[in-house]
Amino acid sequence: MIFDVLTLFPEMINAVLNQSIIGRAQKKGIITVNAINIRDFSRDKHHKADDYPYGGGTGMIMMAQPIYDAYLSIIEKIDYKPYVIYMSPQGKLLNQDIVKRLKELKHIIILCGHYEGVDERIIEKIVDEEISIGDYVLTGGELPAMVLIDAVSRCIPGVLSSGESYTEESLYNGLLEYPQYTRPYDFLGMKVPDVLLSGHHANIKKWRRKQSLLRTYLKRPDLFEKMNLSSEDMELLKEALKDLSG
Repeated sequence: MIFDVLTLFPEMINAVLNQSIIGRAQKKGIITVNAINIRDFSRDKHHKADDYPYGGGTGMIMMAQPIYDAYLSIIEKIDYKPYVIYMSPQGKLLNQDIVKRLKELKHIIILCGHYEGVDERIIEKIVDEEISIGDYVLTGGELPAMVLIDAVSRCIPGVLSSGESYTEESLYNGLLEYPQYTRPYDFLGMKVPDVLLSGHHANIKKWRRKQSLLRTYLKRPDLFEKMNLSSEDMELLKEALKDLSG
């Protein structure tokens, strides 16, 4: 998987994505992350990449030409069209279904906006999809781009130690993850549930499923309403709610 990030601040991308799991995945050659400085493609002697909006208004708009030339610098070297995503508050809200769809692609270009956004013509010309990470305003698209890359990369085989590392996580299958514990067994009088020490794998699996159902029902009813639960899951949830009520 190749991620090319078109940005005014490549140092932000490199500083974060060269670390930890994503950094190790790059060293292994499983993914590639290129931060491409849009200013390098400006035709202005001061490397200006923004200008005042037509029609007036506050703030500055990123110019189409430097973005387009940065885009051309990528596609001129390949014989296919990468999938282009613009990180935008007007886009679809990122969720795990989108992540699972994107992980099947081989090459994604991510455009990071800044200031008051980008010239609309660049969106019309090169962008395939707009994606948002939430209904709030950020200074630029770099943080959302890194969120997207991290989320997608985790689902690519070999990035994590095993497939189970992400398939069991919150939201991957629509449910929140079950509670997790490690040593010591007793911390401030709070003990690890005995079932997790039993060695009985079927019972552990059942307990974890029950806890995932309960957590989703209580913490994210919006997610729970979308679930198509089996009769077995409904019984597990009833048991969990009964246990909770004491």
